[in-house]
Amino acid sequence: MHNDRTFFEFLILEGAQAGLSWDTILRKRENYRKAFDAFDPVKVARYGAVKSKQLMNDAGIVRNRLKIAAAIQNAKAFLAVQKEFGGFDSYIWQFVGGKPKKNLWRDSKQVPSRTPESDALSKDLQRRGFKFVGSTICYAFMQAVGLVNDHAPGCFRRSAN
Repeated sequence: MHNDRTFFEFLILEGAQAGLSWDTILRKRENYRKAFDAFDPVKVARYGAVKSKQLMNDAGIVRNRLKIAAAIQNAKAFLAVQKEFGGFDSYIWQFVGGKPKKNLWRDSKQVPSRTPESDALSKDLQRRGFKFVGSTICYAFMQAVGLVNDHAPGCFRRSAN
């Protein structure tokens, strides 16, 4: 993946998923798109108290004050990264050397919840002011956006990534 808007979407969704099942967030994904202005980081970065209150009252998303505040803060940090690197894409791919990292796990039980790469990404995102970006969240994000390919060798999705 190389689309900044989609990167931002997955950052928001992965942060929202923390402590919950991914299925819960997938079922709410369209509601998130509506609630967060189609994941436009410029618009989300401008959210103030009124919009935060609206989001807290939106039953279609996870109504967690810290996660909502993190989404707004992450939009601001995301825009700063875009400005510094000319795009979030340029920034994010450096953590895997510019190409997807293909792991060769034989069993899903071997897939780690974090790696040195996700540790580095988490640390750097936090340094830049991002919230809800622990190493486990970062690894799930890296898998979701194609930075890491953990599909089993016989899986039809492995070669697509």
